Amino acid sequence: MRRTGLVLLAGLAPLTLACQAPLHAAEKTVAAPMAERQSREGSGLKTAIFAGGCFWGVEAVFSHTRGVTSAISGYHGGTARSARYDLVSSGITDHAEVVKVAYDPRIIRYDQLLRIYFSVIADPTLRNRQGPDEGPQYRSALIPLSAEQRATATAYLAQLRRSGLWSDPIVTAIEPAGKFHAAEAYHQDFAAKNPRHAYIVRWDAPKVAALARLYPGVYRKDFRRS
Repeated sequence: MRRTGLVLLAGLAPLTLACQAPLHAAEKTVAAPMAERQSREGSGLKTAIFAGGCFWGVEAVFSHTRGVTSAISGYHGGTARSARYDLVSSGITDHAEVVKVAYDPRIIRYDQLLRIYFSVIADPTLRNRQGPDEGPQYRSALIPLSAEQRATATAYLAQLRRSGLWSDPIVTAIEPAGKFHAAEAYHQDFAAKNPRHAYIVRWDAPKVAALARLYPGVYRKDFRRS
């Protein structure tokens, strides 16, 4: 285990709309536990894919995370032909809205990204919805891109199920890796470009604030643009 990662987490803690905003109860944050199985990925940049509701918020949180070099919103799980927002948002494709995260494991490990994901990004007990958004395109899923990531994700999900932090069953899935399709340009860096957008203010800015509050050691004030 690298001391860098240990120190960073010592504080643990006109366009088409992608996401809708009906009135719902505020999303809760959970201080997820430190992973018992820490990922061992070696040196060099690594990449992983996360699905956790509207990709604006997933991208925003990881773009404020130290060690993340890029966070790109996109689609995963369906065909190249159906990887278009107008189709994905209808819920008729197999795609989920996802974010492809590139990170430096010398600074932030995959298991630490998982901890952030379950603490402030996604409610793992919700099936086919997150926050105000409903449909299979908003499912909670981990898409590991290596055997080590898959082993880490499997172990961490098992640990969370034992933890009793959630009263309802955890339904977050580990999905097989397929082709990632980048979303339309107007979705990229959306929170940074549109900080006063009603959806960002109501749903995603609080997630970034929770990252800063729960995990000040890994929070980066500046938004890392993709």
